[in-house]
Amino acid sequence: MKHSALCGGLLSTALIGLLGAPSLSGSVKDTRERLTLAATVMGEIMRAPDKGIPDEMLQAAHCVVVVPGMKKGAFIVSGQYGKGFVTCRRGGSWSSPAAIRVEGGGVGFQIGGSETDVVMLVMNERGATRLMSSQFTLGGEGEVAAGPVGRHASAETDGKFTAEILSWSRRRGVFAEVALKGATLRSDEGDNEDLYGKKLSTKEVIDAKMPIPPAGRPLIRLLSRNSPAEKK
Repeated sequence: MKHSALCGGLLSTALIGLLGAPSLSGSVKDTRERLTLAATVMGEIMRAPDKGIPDEMLQAAHCVVVVPGMKKGAFIVSGQYGKGFVTCRRGGSWSSPAAIRVEGGGVGFQIGGSETDVVMLVMNERGATRLMSSQFTLGGEGEVAAGPVGRHASAETDGKFTAEILSWSRRRGVFAEVALKGATLRSDEGDNEDLYGKKLSTKEVIDAKMPIPPAGRPLIRLLSRNSPAEKK
């Protein structure tokens, strides 16, 4: 009987450890740490001397999406799963970051179980409007394209400006353009609740001018430093 009780107690402890507790030591802390990591990822990419997002592209972007540590196959068979954040230009500054989920689709190469950082720039108002919907899938012609790599956009890559969304990936320090077609982006109201105290959609976070949470300040400072100009 004692042996059964001990096993039951150990099993309960293990389950609690696997599932996590609904407190600051669980999901809220994870969300905040992920947001801080998003700033780290974006900062490392922007500091790359010759391999990175072209300055001209960031200056022209309406919104920035950062998904640190996107995974393949662990949650969705033959697809990807990631949790990240989006911020858009509003009133001459970058908005508070809204939490999003990215599911399914392909990133143009085999991740092979390792994690890949994904960055997307939304290049026009139509793309930003799509992003504000509760869920949309990247797909149609001209909607999403692999972004050019390098500190400056060349004449050969000027055509990329016609795409609504440009995407890049970084795996094991290697930064490259990548096509993210077929992926679904949707609001993560649970993570937004962790950051803002109530369930909010992407549009509600960005358009309501929510106060920037402490974990989001490094990302907003970084973007404001590298691309401070107001979008018309």
